[in-house]
Amino acid sequence: MFDTLSDRLSGIFTKLRGKGRLTDADIDATAREIRLALLEADVALPVVKGFIAAVKERARSSEVSQALNPAQQIIKIVNEELINVLGGEGRRLQFAKQPPTVIMLAGLQGSGKTTLAGKLARWLKGQGHQPLLVAADLQRPNAVGQLQVLGGRAGVEVYAPEPGNGTGDPVQVARASIEHAKRAARDIVIVDTAGRLGIDAEMMQQAADIRDAVSPDEVIFVIDAMVGQDAVRTAEAFRDGVGITGVVLSKLDGDARGGAALSVREVTGQPILFASTGEKLEDFDVFHPDRMASRILGMGDVLTLIEQAEQAFDSDQKEKMTAKLMGGEQFTLDDFLDQLIAVRRMGPIANVLAMMPGMGQMKDQLAELDDSHFDRVTAIIRSMTPGERTNPKIINGSRRARIANGSGVTVMDVNQLLNRFADAQKMMKQMGGMMGLPGGGRRKATKSPKNKRKGTKGGGRPRTGAGAGLPGGFPGGMPQLPPGMDPNDLAGGQGLPPGFKLPKIDFNKLGKGGDKGPR
Repeated sequence: MFDTLSDRLSGIFTKLRGKGRLTDADIDATAREIRLALLEADVALPVVKGFIAAVKERARSSEVSQALNPAQQIIKIVNEELINVLGGEGRRLQFAKQPPTVIMLAGLQGSGKTTLAGKLARWLKGQGHQPLLVAADLQRPNAVGQLQVLGGRAGVEVYAPEPGNGTGDPVQVARASIEHAKRAARDIVIVDTAGRLGIDAEMMQQAADIRDAVSPDEVIFVIDAMVGQDAVRTAEAFRDGVGITGVVLSKLDGDARGGAALSVREVTGQPILFASTGEKLEDFDVFHPDRMASRILGMGDVLTLIEQAEQAFDSDQKEKMTAKLMGGEQFTLDDFLDQLIAVRRMGPIANVLAMMPGMGQMKDQLAELDDSHFDRVTAIIRSMTPGERTNPKIINGSRRARIANGSGVTVMDVNQLLNRFADAQKMMKQMGGMMGLPGGGRRKATKSPKNKRKGTKGGGRPRTGAGAGLPGGFPGGMPQLPPGMDPNDLAGGQGLPPGFKLPKIDFNKLGKGGDKGPR
């Protein structure tokens, strides 16, 4: 959604790089371009004015004039002000002291409110709660049936005493659901209310009556992030007419300009609690202002990537891979397949890679990535016998032909996978050696004159310089971390799950219809 805005801001910051000092003219020109970029993204005018004023004031302060790199300092200021516009620190749901906690959803028809109810229920169940979905939208055709289907997919009970489709009293349904939740020991009640195509007195009165009947702990307004400034005005109307306590952004995966998402927090004064990014129930997450600002500025979102990886890789798989590394065991094709399946659970590979820092400059290549090559790799591995997966070296020409025929690919595809897997094995072995684990990283001394150099003389000790022992080496040497730095610090202190490895993608070979798999 924010691709256009991200590209504009990236171009603005590129012009600043290389300047040792920023003049008032530079600051004014940069602020003017940022203002135009925000207005083109459909950000509300009052929000733009406040944002630009704050950026210009801080840009003229001593924190920039005395900085070693003024351009980076400007980027830092814009990032911090974006975080402020989006709400600063994220807020969590407010739970009732005495269950059940009641959450009322409100919004216009078509904003994704009913789908959001199913997503929220699934997420709360994953947090250890026992939610109850309440079908209080009795106006829209088949709204009750849709909620029942979503509840079944999420594994959550749906309270639907009325068939809907224009019949039944939604206020009575909402009131009776509280007593049902107490009898059924449900600690959270999610009330899905009716929407309209526009704001009217009848709609507001019905929402207010349901609010009075259930006394909700949270009144969450579901806003369609693709609508633009109309969505912000609707949010204001609900704030004044019903009283909202939080906002959920839906359809963040759309191609709209995203101005509503940047404006709603500042305009309504209420925090953004969650973000919905797709049609599936799992396309839902807690909203983090700092992470969203980082994505807008093309800096990636490592923490969300780590959280998704932790959910995709189950604890048994982590322990198994950790034991393999610690024990110096060989990395097999079965292990490779397990990791591949886990990565697929994280979502489309283009979305996963987009959360990595620096990938904002490769949007065109990411757009051309096709997940079908994962299916081909999976088919190839599953066409092998258990012995072949454990020891790929026994796969000769006839076996490769059999595997290719069984998986519907060419022998060349099988060869490429085996070659890339051999590189992955070497890399895993080197990782074991770098961590001081048994069975990893050592190479036998040879009698070749090429090895008779400093560092291998006598005893055949392996080279320890940059890129030593890594397949193919690194141009200019392998980047080294400063002494004493923990690699986990690069991920904000979170650390990747044991055994988690993203597939290595060759963007030059992966185009539309490309058939090269991960290596």
